[in-house]
Amino acid sequence: MKGFFITFEGMDGSGKTTQIQLLYQNLKERGYDVIVTREPGGTAISDKIRTLILDPQNTEMQAMTEVLLYAASRAQHVREKIKPALDRGAIVLCDRFVDASIAYQGYGLQLPLDQVIGVNRIAADNLRPDRTYFLDIPMQKSRERLEARFGAEGLDRIERKPLDYHSRVREGFASLCRQEPDRVVIVGADREIEAIQKGIFEDLVRFIGKRD
Repeated sequence: MKGFFITFEGMDGSGKTTQIQLLYQNLKERGYDVIVTREPGGTAISDKIRTLILDPQNTEMQAMTEVLLYAASRAQHVREKIKPALDRGAIVLCDRFVDASIAYQGYGLQLPLDQVIGVNRIAADNLRPDRTYFLDIPMQKSRERLEARFGAEGLDRIERKPLDYHSRVREGFASLCRQEPDRVVIVGADREIEAIQKGIFEDLVRFIGKRD
C-alpha cells in the first residue's frame, strides 16, 4: 500500500523541526514505518544545492536562479528518497515542499505564480502532500526566535531578507491555507510544544485511519 506524504510549513522559527522530530518519535513508538527529511536537501546532491541557496555570501543570486536551484534540489529529493519511501508504504515527514516555493519565491520574490508552480510540478513529478501542517506564528515572534537562536550574523541568506519580503511570504502561506483547507491544517504555534504535538499527532492518526 502506498504510504503517506506529510509536509510541514511555516515561517522560519515557527518550530517545524521540533514538531517533526516529536511526531517521528511518536509514530515510531507505535510501530509505523516513518522517515524524516527536509527541503532544500534530503540527499547528498540536494544538500550541496542547499548550501548554494542559503549561503549569505551569494547576494548576487537572481530570483529565477533561486527558483531553479530549489526545483533541482527537489527533483533529486523526490526521485531518490521520497517516492521510494512512499512506494514501500512509509510515512514521509518532510520539512517544507512546493508550498514553500510558492510562498517564498512566488509571493516573497514576486515572481509569476504560474512559472513557480509549473517548474515545481515538473520537479516534484506531480507529487503532492497528503496532509500539510502549517505552523502559524506572528512574524515578529518568528524573527525573535531566529535571532535568539542564531544571532543576526548566524542567519542564512533567506532569513536575512527584509521584513517586507517575509510579510509577503506569510501572505503567500495564508493564501495557500485558504485555497486548500482540506489538505492544509493550520496549527497555532505560539503555544506549549507538547500541546502543539498532541494536536498534530491526533489529527494525523485520524487522517491515516480514514484511508486505512
